[in-house]
Amino acid sequence: MTEQHDQHGKRSHWVFIGFVLVAGFLLFTEHRAHVLGALPYLLLLACLLMHLFMHHGHGHHHGGPSRRPHQHDQDGEQP
Repeated sequence: MTEQHDQHGKRSHWVFIGFVLVAGFLLFTEHRAHVLGALPYLLLLACLLMHLFMHHGHGHHHGGPSRRPHQHDQDGEQP
């Protein structure tokens, strides 16, 4: 029984994937002008979002004193 259930699950999975692919193709071909017309705006939005969310790693020192201890050279002396 589990073998038949497994085979039925695989078949329905592939049918669903085929349906999604056909539906996606038809939607794209019918609405191509809308999709391609929005691409420049989506690119600008992606740049803005990357700018906002990827600047968190810069440290934001703001000219204040460094929090790191002074670097010593190999002999242990300060420069």
